[in-house]
Amino acid sequence: MCKSLPTTARGRHRIDHRTIVETQTPRADRGLNHLAVVRAFYLDLAQWAMDDPARWGVWAAPCPIREEEMSRRKEKAGRKSRMDQRTRERLPVLPVLAETVDAQRRLAAEQLANAQAAHPGTDFVAAGKRWHRPTTKNPAARIWAVDPDTGQRLDLTLEEHRAFWSWAIVEVLRHTGIRIEELTELSHHSLVQYRLPGTGELIPLLHIAPSKTDAERLLVISPELADVLSTIISRIRDENGSVPLVVSYDGHERVWNPPMPLLFQRNVGVENRPIPPSGIRPLLNEALSCTGLSDTAGQPLAFSPHDFRRLFITDAIMNGMPPHIAQLVVGHRDINTTMGYKTVYPEEVINGHRAFIARRRATRPSEEYRTPTEAEWEEFLGHFERRRVALGDCGRAYGTSCVHEHSCLRCSLLRPDPDQRHRIVAIRDNLLDRIAEAEKEGWLGEVEGLKVSLAGAADKLAQIDRRSRRRTTVRLGMPRTRSEDH
Repeated sequence: MCKSLPTTARGRHRIDHRTIVETQTPRADRGLNHLAVVRAFYLDLAQWAMDDPARWGVWAAPCPIREEEMSRRKEKAGRKSRMDQRTRERLPVLPVLAETVDAQRRLAAEQLANAQAAHPGTDFVAAGKRWHRPTTKNPAARIWAVDPDTGQRLDLTLEEHRAFWSWAIVEVLRHTGIRIEELTELSHHSLVQYRLPGTGELIPLLHIAPSKTDAERLLVISPELADVLSTIISRIRDENGSVPLVVSYDGHERVWNPPMPLLFQRNVGVENRPIPPSGIRPLLNEALSCTGLSDTAGQPLAFSPHDFRRLFITDAIMNGMPPHIAQLVVGHRDINTTMGYKTVYPEEVINGHRAFIARRRATRPSEEYRTPTEAEWEEFLGHFERRRVALGDCGRAYGTSCVHEHSCLRCSLLRPDPDQRHRIVAIRDNLLDRIAEAEKEGWLGEVEGLKVSLAGAADKLAQIDRRSRRRTTVRLGMPRTRSEDH
């Protein structure tokens, strides 16, 4: 039984990697879940041996998996790095996504309105394009249109429905940073108001029902969010002007909720039904497909509803919101969780460091920051000119002397110039000839010094070759399937 446990180096490699179609890829958790099972088995055996030595004592053995191997620090750091990179890719293009979904909503609404105004069997124009409204035998609740050029038949009612709710989802998520289950539970009762005691001003608030942390909270409704919510309410009102009551299913609690005037609801047949989380993600993906956005790898950029939460926290803190206030706004119990959602940008670090230096300079004597003289300035600029040597660039610090007596090939701070490769090859060949001559004449002391220079020349050539390989494009060709091989 113990021999079957993966305690060897080969077994550990099998744990760290998973096999997918005859290829091995590293696991995201580095196999820690599998190691935890093995470690728990050994610890259970030790505990059972203490309780019943006669039966389990022969199986007790030291656990081959040490406690430090179970650390998830590297896994958490990798996940944080991936999430930060995901946020950095999506925050700059968020305005593009918002503009695209708004344009799609307006275009779909214009197409539907013009089609409704046109008689069946006639043409109509929407967004500068001609469409044809077909004639149907039986009157239908949906409005159809045909593209005369391609013959494609579109359900304009469904297209307008998808475009509107895609716009509503993006706008509410990016202005509030709420979770997807909180989005589906927004109702007409979520709109409340608060009157300031001093001025009597009314502040519109959005009440978020308890979800993940079982704690309710209130968000201030911005003017942009107020326009979105009013547009949603105007759309879902019935003939009496009230928001219809719908029954939703709580997938986490496994219960049916009482009828509520939910904001995210749609008409299906003769009844209104809530839009579930499984219906929100397809609408979001469809909106993204119209933007044409791509990530650094050239693949279509994907947004998840939770990405808007990270974008909201990062944007709020970067624009001056204190982290402890952001914690209350998004409903986190621990401020470290909020800071984990917040992405650090290199520009933010640089600006913060420069501001720190400016504050530190303000507290120090002004004579320490005097204007340099012309001689000092010329000496400083001359340092950058002296960094350029015959074989490349020297990386010595400012004001330091060369410790290799200008034998640049031996210096690890020399960054060779690829254009000077032929000179380094000539130097290497000359060193080989001089080493052969010194060995022939018995000059052993000179041989050792020449071999050090030869090793430096070989190292500089290897550096140039590695840099050139990184800039070379390798054509891999098209992969072949097994059927083609046979």
